[in-house]
Amino acid sequence: MDRFAPRTSAGLAAGLAGCGLAVAVALSGCGAGQVSQMATQEPAVNGTSANVGPISLRNVHLRAAQTSDYVRPGRDAELLFVAVNGSPDVNDKLVAITSDIGTVSLSGDSTIPANGVLVVGKPDGQPEPLANAGRAQSAEARIALTKPITNGLTYKFTFDFEKAGETTVAVPISAGEAPSGKLS
Repeated sequence: MDRFAPRTSAGLAAGLAGCGLAVAVALSGCGAGQVSQMATQEPAVNGTSANVGPISLRNVHLRAAQTSDYVRPGRDAELLFVAVNGSPDVNDKLVAITSDIGTVSLSGDSTIPANGVLVVGKPDGQPEPLANAGRAQSAEARIALTKPITNGLTYKFTFDFEKAGETTVAVPISAGEAPSGKLS
């Protein structure tokens, strides 16, 4: 074979195809085993989340105005969260919430409609969270503190649902945008 002889177009095409295939195989391996940033990214909300059966708890957090090292016992704090019922045909109800830091009192309808939501508390920046929601309920939850609480720590709350069962969540404190006038 004469290395200075002109090559045929078929040979050139086959050589380019072979190079292209080699590059494609090499580049396709670059993403193998990688975890997408979006796959592990958490939402930018104040609270935590949990699931129990078809119920999803989202943005669970306490709102308490802290003016010293801790919020003293005898004061009230708000518990805010959204409960989403993923069941297409079974309503559920939040029966009780308990905590070792104080007594939790629920007010309002705590039913969670099938494929609906229960919004507990009034999240910052959302004056009417249920104004345009079709299958939604609203309620409030207050904690009469029996122990001191402080920012940076989490506190265990147990949520008991009529059909889904119960789950315990480590709940953080959010100072909120502005203290609510209802807290004492």
